[in-house]
Amino acid sequence: MQGQASTAQQPQGAARAHGRLDPRLVLIMALASGLVVANSYYAQPLVDTIAGDLHASTTAVGLVVTASQVGYALGLALLVPLGDLVDRRRMLTALLLGTFVCLLAMVFAPGWQLLAAAAVLVGLGSVVGQVLVPLAAELAREDERGRVIGNVMTGLLLGILLSRVASGLIASVAGWRAVFVVAAALMLVTCVLVRMLPSSPSTARDADGASLTYGRLLRSVITIVAEEPVLRLRIGYGMATYASFGVFWTSIGFVLAGPDYGWSDARIGLFTLFGVAGAVAARFAGRLADRGFAHIQTGVFLALTAASFVLLGVGRTHVVLLAVGVALLDLGIQGTHISNQSVFYPLRPDARSRLNTAYMTTYFTAGSVGSVASALIYPAFGWGGVCVVGGIFPLAGFVLWCREHAVLRRARRRSDAHPR
Repeated sequence: MQGQASTAQQPQGAARAHGRLDPRLVLIMALASGLVVANSYYAQPLVDTIAGDLHASTTAVGLVVTASQVGYALGLALLVPLGDLVDRRRMLTALLLGTFVCLLAMVFAPGWQLLAAAAVLVGLGSVVGQVLVPLAAELAREDERGRVIGNVMTGLLLGILLSRVASGLIASVAGWRAVFVVAAALMLVTCVLVRMLPSSPSTARDADGASLTYGRLLRSVITIVAEEPVLRLRIGYGMATYASFGVFWTSIGFVLAGPDYGWSDARIGLFTLFGVAGAVAARFAGRLADRGFAHIQTGVFLALTAASFVLLGVGRTHVVLLAVGVALLDLGIQGTHISNQSVFYPLRPDARSRLNTAYMTTYFTAGSVGSVASALIYPAFGWGGVCVVGGIFPLAGFVLWCREHAVLRRARRRSDAHPR
């Protein structure tokens, strides 16, 4: 038994440099997360161009963006829990090869229907980052966990951000299909990267110490949600902000390509660089969470997300206000997200993949709901309607946070009045 324990601990020990997680492994996880998550966002600034090329309506192509988010949510629910059951490195390789094949299918799709079907499968296989983040949390020491998660998430967020820039630039030179050719090639590169990561033994066990079956593994996710009120609160905050993300990014391409701006794909892609504030927030929020500020900063970030839609609404005709609104939106969403992760990962050290599944499945489901709402609201009510709906979601999250804050304050007062 001692020999087996030593073998199981070896990969984690080998991943450490001077007592802390090796920065090279953090870089690999951040880079791999960014390259893969980008697959779900390449189409966002290209909706107008794709609609014209495939002779489809803007609503139909907007649903292609939604299809990728739906696939991502399915992957979170059905695939990410396996990170507690199988070797994550082997699992990542299989996901990347499957995503490579599906991206090639997007390249040759003759119509929006097949494009959407392939987008669902690409989203399904693009949950690599959500397998890597729990791995990073597992490998990191407790006093560096927030920083490590923040760094990996910075890579993931830069992947989201730069994917839109890259897709706009590539499409302007070689057409929108070339974007997915490049994406497919990058999946092969990412396969090489993940082979450099340490293997990870199974942590999913039942009460008798035996490995869980796949069915019991999935059912245990529901059990964990029922037993962890802190996780449920953090799920609520995450859903509130990411729904607004889906609302905004599904329709902004139509606004920027429309009569008010008339921008090209390349210019729309470059505009998304204003969202770099989200990547900055990931590092900042992770470090603050390590110092005990996760609760307070959550309220601040939720309020910023809601306030951003005021500027975004006015930005329909004022590009500077639109840019500031985008920066605040991504700052608020990603700051809330990192704060959430720093709070719920320590709840169940043996079930971090399943904690992530519970949180991220609802997170991306909310994003899909926001995306569908945006695709339906924009044709009927325009950009103003989109911004109203987008602001309602984080406002509801802020109200929920205020209730939690009041409960915590009352508990603190009772504790001060009756010290043990």
